[in-house]
Amino acid sequence: MPLSAPAQRKPLHQRDIVLRGYQREDGLYDIEAQLTDTKSYAFENMERGTIEPGQPLHGMWVRLTVGEDMVIRSCEAASDATPYAICPQAAPNFAALAGVTIGPGFNRAVKERVGGVLGCTHLREVLAQMATVAFQTIGPMRWRKARAEREAAVARGETPPPYRRSLPIGSCLAYAADSEVVKRAQAQAEE
Repeated sequence: MPLSAPAQRKPLHQRDIVLRGYQREDGLYDIEAQLTDTKSYAFENMERGTIEPGQPLHGMWVRLTVGEDMVIRSCEAASDATPYAICPQAAPNFAALAGVTIGPGFNRAVKERVGGVLGCTHLREVLAQMATVAFQTIGPMRWRKARAEREAAVARGETPPPYRRSLPIGSCLAYAADSEVVKRAQAQAEE
């Protein structure tokens, strides 16, 4: 366990979030999230009655279909387990994310299109994590494609196009502008 040993305790709440990235046969990518909230004890819900231990309070799904350009082609959401009967009515509103680019300003665009009463807090929260998964899914595929194009150009005796991998400079400790990671990546790009 990477954390120190905890004090004696008992579990009360569990949120499981599963995020997956897929490459589709049509060249697009699906980024999917499943969010499930459960409690370790029974409790009363004003619309659903008693929710038993382990029974989902929230059971929600989101799928973003994205191109290599990081533009969302479509968004589908579903809320099967919710605390209130009205909650699933927010899911169709997430289709408004079509056309949004995952990159700078993404969270602002999400807030504008499905913020507040237009959406669902839990579905919105998972979208930021989905954006990261989109980069983790699509980025390596783009880099492989660029490498293959460079290798093909060399094989044809042509000068390969320059390799340009954009780094999220300043986004974390590893990507500090003066970090060893950034220096090595920049040196590789110049080769």
